[in-house]
Amino acid sequence: MIRVLLADDQHLVRGALAALLALEDDIEVVGQVGRGDEIVGEVSRLRPDVALLDVEMPGIDGLAAASAIRSTSPGTRVLIVTTFGRTGYLRRAMEAGALGFVVKDTPAELLADAVRRVSRGERVVDPTLAAATLAGGPSPLTGRERDVLVAARDGATVADIAGRLFLSEGTVRNYLSSAIAKTGARNRMEALRAAEHNGWL
Repeated sequence: MIRVLLADDQHLVRGALAALLALEDDIEVVGQVGRGDEIVGEVSRLRPDVALLDVEMPGIDGLAAASAIRSTSPGTRVLIVTTFGRTGYLRRAMEAGALGFVVKDTPAELLADAVRRVSRGERVVDPTLAAATLAGGPSPLTGRERDVLVAARDGATVADIAGRLFLSEGTVRNYLSSAIAKTGARNRMEALRAAEHNGWL
């Protein structure tokens, strides 16, 4: 029996996934969480074979949780299931140690098959997204440029961002300027939208 933990902040989606997987004779949903910061604790407690994670959740996102699972519970395999088929998300998911990445409109039988394959240590990736990711290349942003854009999400001032990230205001301006140039944007909000659209954040 393949033991699965589901993590999705949308109760209806999480319930639907649980119901679909419960129809399979060899899959058992042993836990469900609605926040990213609950995932690692539940994985440690339940020791599932597969953690099926959404990307965008409150607390921490599914990609950060995947990375934490890899270091704290290496016996649990991660399958990302998301609404957002963004090429940058796929690349970051693989870097975080996820073995699978599929979109939520995947047919039920293919999702169950993906759970089985990931539990065996096989890599499963949505083929359309894989092709787009290869064509798109890696994120042009450095880790610090990404941090600065994320900190700017709520409209924070340069001084606010500098305080949050323990950087000087001049350094923050340099990172923002570089991120704007690399994304071909006119300002930091455009750069933020472009980076989010491509899944680089």
